[in-house]
Amino acid sequence: MTTQAQGLHTHVLDTLGLAITAGEYPPGSVLRTDELAQRFEVSRTVIREVVRVLESMHLVESRRRVGVTVRATEQWNVYDPRVIRWRLAGTDRPRQLRSLTVLRSAVEPVAAGLAATRATPEQCRELTEQALGMVATSRGGQLEAYLVHDIAFHRVVLNASGNEMFARLGDVVAEVLTGRTHHQVMFEDPDPAAVTLHVRVAEAVRARDAVRAEELTREIAAGALRELDVLAP
Repeated sequence: MTTQAQGLHTHVLDTLGLAITAGEYPPGSVLRTDELAQRFEVSRTVIREVVRVLESMHLVESRRRVGVTVRATEQWNVYDPRVIRWRLAGTDRPRQLRSLTVLRSAVEPVAAGLAATRATPEQCRELTEQALGMVATSRGGQLEAYLVHDIAFHRVVLNASGNEMFARLGDVVAEVLTGRTHHQVMFEDPDPAAVTLHVRVAEAVRARDAVRAEELTREIAAGALRELDVLAP
């Protein structure tokens, strides 16, 4: 696929994905490939490729002689990072953020406790480096730089847990943190208490204190939920 074709594919995919997840095409709606090709001024091949991606996310299904039908919300792959990104860009953002943050609060404390017993020396070192990076970028409106360290920190925790199911949630957490930042569901500077908690989690993991690592991560999750009460009620 050429660069231009990739650009068209991405544009059509994002436009349709956003529209479907925002409810512009309610479940049961039928999308006609010919009409979509005409609307976006692209070939039917591009539309078919986009539909295949949307099918892989369980957002739509293709039926012969019927067309492309939007599936019920309950059937969507809500863990797909692109589905999360599209939903966070819509009007349902507050509920979606809360749902994902509750998921994180259930998983990440356990992952941190496991990381304290399973993390390699290299992972311990990286966790500390990312926590210190968060401290260094937590002032002066450096949210984009802070986000890089924040995402990396939580990926290390999930990976260091040694549980492949937890590790696969790294992309989900990355989309949550990115969405929170890009849609201004963050204070201008991160909460100093939350930043400090991340440093203490790194210390607890390095000290092999599983109970402490889990408790501290639970505090981080609780703080994130409190922030949503203020910023995305």
